[in-house]
Amino acid sequence: MVDTPHASPGPRTPGRRGRSSLRNALVVGATLALAAAGTLTALTGTASAASTLGAAAAEKGRYFGTAIAANRMGESDYMSVLNREFNSLTAENEMKWDALEPSRNSFNFATADRIANHARSQGMKLRGHTLVWHSQLPSWVTNLSANDLRSAMNNHINRVMGQYKGQVHSWDVVNEAFEDGSSGARRNSVFQQRLGNGYIEEAFRTARAADPNAKLCYNDYNTDNWSHAKTQAVYNMVKDFKSRGVPIDCVGFQAHFNSGNPVPSNYHTTLQNFADLGVDVQITELDIAGSGSSQAEQYRGITQACLAVSRCTGITVWGVTDKYSWRSSDTPLLFDGNYNKKPAYTAVLEALGGSGSGGTTGGTTGGTTGGTDGGTTGGGGTASCTVTYEQTDRWGDRFNGRVTVRAGSAPISNWSTTVTVTSPQKISATWNGTPSWDSSGNVMTMRPSGNGTLSAGSSTSFGFTVMANGNWTAPRIGSCTAS
Repeated sequence: MVDTPHASPGPRTPGRRGRSSLRNALVVGATLALAAAGTLTALTGTASAASTLGAAAAEKGRYFGTAIAANRMGESDYMSVLNREFNSLTAENEMKWDALEPSRNSFNFATADRIANHARSQGMKLRGHTLVWHSQLPSWVTNLSANDLRSAMNNHINRVMGQYKGQVHSWDVVNEAFEDGSSGARRNSVFQQRLGNGYIEEAFRTARAADPNAKLCYNDYNTDNWSHAKTQAVYNMVKDFKSRGVPIDCVGFQAHFNSGNPVPSNYHTTLQNFADLGVDVQITELDIAGSGSSQAEQYRGITQACLAVSRCTGITVWGVTDKYSWRSSDTPLLFDGNYNKKPAYTAVLEALGGSGSGGTTGGTTGGTTGGTDGGTTGGGGTASCTVTYEQTDRWGDRFNGRVTVRAGSAPISNWSTTVTVTSPQKISATWNGTPSWDSSGNVMTMRPSGNGTLSAGSSTSFGFTVMANGNWTAPRIGSCTAS
């Protein structure tokens, strides 16, 4: 990555060769406010549930993919996990401009073909990444005149898409064309400088003609917060394209998360608002710095956000194992350096409705338990449930809590409980439940998002973030009411 970091922390697209300029990405911080997603279903699990990520996603009508590096394809453990768990592939670097066309009109598809052929042999989908991007460009491109650059851009799109016509389900046609910060301006790339605003539209029109059946995506980072200028700029571009018949089918949200900034409470709103324009949304480069239950809950929330938006067609994690991640010291992926499933893996699989032995249990660590064990009768007189609370994470200004709801000796079809915080504390975000509030704003009643059915003895959980405002008292959890 060659960009100079901006004053406002934000992610950068993974580059090649050591990735020395890491992205100051958004943090999930488990602050996903998915309460608006009323279609989420409580996790009950079945004996026939899928046991891999790709299979579980497919049962939800989605794909679950990963980025692959061709130089790792000779490693048996790498390929074993890849082939078992994922049903879509993205080339990390092998389909970028400098890899495919290092000198003008001289193309080398051998390495990229290896990835495409493997996807085909395994019955996997293939994402194309990326056709027009300001980074990882060979130097000859940056030295062209406006006319030559236009010709070279269109030729590159035609040749590359022609090579993989009928094989790629979605192409990142243009990548990262907007600046960070509050301006909402187009990035001052060589394409913008020489060709002006129209180059993005031209790239999409050229791409449609090159492969009419491929989904055409715009892909970017730091577009998660609905109120941010960059998000609005991309949204307005997509809205304009749709109104004028410019061929755009999808928007990619890169989703490189770490401790730089919390994921906004309006994350689901952002995904849904883009989808409402008539485009698919895809999570294209997901990785989340961290470990244990915190990372697991963040991965769970992202997965649920995608499931809550009918036009979110799939999720791609940016790599197979922490060992080869572009930011391996952050341990941001679903498999550790020894290819063991992490708690985050189990959390994602459960969110997708799958079931499997993960070696470690997703989303559960030995935190401090507290609150109340409930048990009130509802419905036919036998329905009951209990609730337990634990603090899962703590930072300098806030903490995360998780409440586990467990059905009693009989199945239940619905449940509710309350969470009371002590002023000046405020709950700033929730996930995996639908909250309502009393007039003070200090008492939250939580109910399931969608289907609240739990079989006898089974459990689900919801989470929330409390802004401490100087008060670190544990929330009070009310009794559980079941029906």
